[in-house]
Amino acid sequence: MNLIDRAVSPTPKLFRILRTVGLSLTSIGGALLTAPVGLPIIITSVGGYLIVAGSVITAVCQITVDDKKA
Repeated sequence: MNLIDRAVSPTPKLFRILRTVGLSLTSIGGALLTAPVGLPIIITSVGGYLIVAGSVITAVCQITVDDKKA
């Protein structure tokens, strides 16, 4: 099974929930980094880490396949 087949195959329910959590973390991190006010350095660092963690969680959950339905 190649990467494209994995990406379009059905995803288990747990990983769909985790994918949504990852997308939420990514959007929160993006909001922290692009805030129109000056935030402390620690907050912007946390925003960067949230973007990385959310992106990794989303990518892993997207390519997880439910073998019973595939």
